[in-house]
Amino acid sequence: MIELENVSYSYGGGELLSDISLRLMPGSFHFLTGPSGAGKTTFLKLCYMELMPTSGQLRVFEKPVGKMTRDDVANGRRRIGVVHQDCQFLNHLPVAENIALPLTVSGRDPAGEAANIMELIQWVGLANHADVLPPQLSGGERQRAALARAVVMSPEVVLADEPTGNVDWDMSQRLLQLLIELNKMGKTIVIATHDLNLIRAAKAQVAARVLRIANRRLQLAGADL
Repeated sequence: MIELENVSYSYGGGELLSDISLRLMPGSFHFLTGPSGAGKTTFLKLCYMELMPTSGQLRVFEKPVGKMTRDDVANGRRRIGVVHQDCQFLNHLPVAENIALPLTVSGRDPAGEAANIMELIQWVGLANHADVLPPQLSGGERQRAALARAVVMSPEVVLADEPTGNVDWDMSQRLLQLLIELNKMGKTIVIATHDLNLIRAAKAQVAARVLRIANRRLQLAGADL
């Protein structure tokens, strides 16, 4: 699905990631960990083609990104849902319309998919907040709305950047359960996190592979988690 082969990424004359090779297979579950500033967000941005490698080969859905047209990139991104670390919303639109925005951007009519959108809102536990404006949401509610928005297009891959970074443990567990459910539906999941307790909790429920970025390189984490 997403394959990196000897990928490096440099910015401002400095190398942020070096010689990274990884294959994200359909239905796999990965955690990406490492210290702050190690390059976790940069890695995710490469996976959804917001950034392009400085060197190496990156293939997304079997296509080399270096040979993709703008339309190819747009089509590929529609198959990848992203939960950003700082989930931003249009504050003048209610939650339901914010969640439906990717449909609008892709040219689909949200009105024709209203039932599916409401089912998704119920799935993340926000049925009573569909008409609420984003500033009225708590941190955990914002993260669940962001997850719903990320999966409204039924993507094959879901990338989540520190999705539990600003919520308490109970809400972290709730978000984790939603991501595990998505994985059981066949979605490929990648979660960037520094929360080792979250990783331990997940490993008891799902076959998760843990990756660590250290010294600009990607390595398989050991059993010390």
